[in-house]
Amino acid sequence: MYMLKFKVIKVAVIAAVITATFSTFGANLPKRIFVTNEKDNSVSVIDGKTNVVIATIAIGNRPRGIGIAPDLSEVYVAISEDNAIAVFDPNTYEVLRKFDGGHDPEAFAVHPNGNIYISNEDDAKATVLNPENGSKVDEIKVGMEPEGVAVSADGTRVIVTSESTNMLHVIAVPEHKIINNILVGARPRAATFNRAGTIAYATSEISGEVKKVDLSSGTITGRMPLADDRAKPKDVLLNVDESKLFVAGGRANCIFVLDAHTLEIQQSIPVGKRVWGLALSRDGSRLYTTDGASHQVSVIDTALSDVIATVPVGKFPWGLVLYE
Repeated sequence: MYMLKFKVIKVAVIAAVITATFSTFGANLPKRIFVTNEKDNSVSVIDGKTNVVIATIAIGNRPRGIGIAPDLSEVYVAISEDNAIAVFDPNTYEVLRKFDGGHDPEAFAVHPNGNIYISNEDDAKATVLNPENGSKVDEIKVGMEPEGVAVSADGTRVIVTSESTNMLHVIAVPEHKIINNILVGARPRAATFNRAGTIAYATSEISGEVKKVDLSSGTITGRMPLADDRAKPKDVLLNVDESKLFVAGGRANCIFVLDAHTLEIQQSIPVGKRVWGLALSRDGSRLYTTDGASHQVSVIDTALSDVIATVPVGKFPWGLVLYE
């Protein structure tokens, strides 16, 4: 009787070890992770297989938003206090050039055509730039204190969040005309599209909630308070099959996992202090977070829903992007 119980437990333990080992070593991991450190004026380079910092790039004053070219040839960094965008080579880490990013560039998104859409917080506008030469393609007046920027998969829509106007501005591309202004919760920080471009999800920092928006009608179809008074949500991402939503909980020091359809909170995953930025590997097996006040990146195995590594980086990491 006791021997049988022991064998069952032993088999269960072996199965768990095999599962964890496969999850850790069988994943299609990114080659490198680039992380902006806003108080160190640098970018940390993390090896995606070992989760170790292998280089640090001096980039400029207060780096925040970061993105990568569609062909992976260049990485772009918004240097807020320099009012500039820095460009570096993702293989050699050489800073190739810098160009004007408008006043106080912070968050931006890279369009499939290679242009970048930047929120200029103090100027209440979004600027469209060609990063090859830094030329201005267009600028779009939006609400007060624009922050988050998202581009639909097909490139026909861009969303800019305005923190003080409490709106999502939906912009048609290439017309660069606002086609809808959607009032959401207080201080929206970030947004993301589903692949079809029919639904958007947005975080609201002050109200501590997530909104689901039908973009055809411009109506809010779901709302979920994050059930933690410390929650100041920032980044938001869908998982690969779009069944789950990952939300950076800010001062709640965790990642909230929500059902993407109902917005029901399924679980929370503890990470470091003041979690802010998120990036998901292409295969969906790894979620990376910037834990600003802990000066680290957390690596989450999404199958296990657990942190499998923490990587010390520079002071107050803000944004991150994957080179895959």
